[in-house]
Formats: sequence, C-alpha cells, structure tokens
Amino acid sequence: MLKLIVPCLLGVLMAHSAQATTIYRTTDAQGNVIFTDDPNRGGEPVQLAPVTVIPSRTEGRRAEPPRAEGATPRAGQSPGQPFMPYDTFRIRSPEHGGDLPASYAGNLQVELAIVPALRPDHRVRLLVDGQVSQTAMHTSAFMLTNLSRGEYVLQAELLDAQGQIRHRTAPVSLYVQRSSATLPGSDG
Repeated sequence: MLKLIVPCLLGVLMAHSAQATTIYRTTDAQGNVIFTDDPNRGGEPVQLAPVTVIPSRTEGRRAEPPRAEGATPRAGQSPGQPFMPYDTFRIRSPEHGGDLPASYAGNLQVELAIVPALRPDHRVRLLVDGQVSQTAMHTSAFMLTNLSRGEYVLQAELLDAQGQIRHRTAPVSLYVQRSSATLPGSDG
C-alpha cells in the first residue's frame, strides 16, 4: 500500500511545486507519509528542487505524411514511421493552387523548403504529374521550362544515399496560363 501511495504523492508534490505552492510532510496514525499543501494538517514544510522540463524534439511539428512507397524503416525506427531526418521538407514555391501567368512563357522555378539543410548524401528529384521530370540532384531548386497551358501537379521526392525514396512532399497544383493560337483574342 505504501509503495502505491508514495509515487502518487510524489506526483502530486511535483505538480504542486510547479505552481510554487508550499508542500507539507506529515505522518498519519499508521505511519504512512502524507504530503499536502494544507498547512492546517500539521507537518513540516518540504523544500523541493526545481523541476527541469525538456521539450520533446517533435513539439510544434506538423504530422508527417505516410512513408513513401518502397521506403523501408532504418535501424532504430519503428515500422510504419516515416524516415524523415528533416523538420521541413515541402515545396515552398509555387504555392498550392497558384497560377503561372502567360508572361512567364511556361517557365517556372520550383523552390523547396528543406530544414535543416539537405545532407550531402541525400538527393531530391522533381515529379510533374507523377512522372520524374528532373533527375535526382543535391539541390533545393528546379527549373521547369516551356510548360504548356493547363493544370500540373508537382511533388518532390527525397532519396537517400542508396537512391531509395524516403519521403515525398505533399502535392502542389499549378495552373499555367499560356496564349493559344486556337483561342480567339490570343496573341497567337
């Protein structure tokens, strides 16, 4: 019984100490030690060392998308968890649902946000409509040229040193505006 009471009381004691409440220690008729914040119950004040709080590394991070197809967990990783050595891995520009004006002539720079910086043994490749558009490179920017008028879906894939896909960004839709010779009123 005492083994059950003491951990519970210590938990209460630490919770109260975080609120800067004075804690008192007393002993009941059966010899059980009781911790309380009520000075009227008698007992002596207890001096507690401050509690050290260390936030978890993942605090404040968004939930990560499912692991990319073909990815296998590494040693020390539980199955089903994505391999993601980066706090951020996403397409920064263009924004989802954005328009590429006709004045850009179908040319677009795709920028990735990768934090911390891309490791030397990792590569990134760009997918356009699910097809590899650019080979894997050690970069955070890609250039697309002469895109035709229409809608495109962009994604980037993270490849490890062995060339295995380890992560994929969320898809970003892009609408390319281009002049067309077949449409009335176009520049042609």
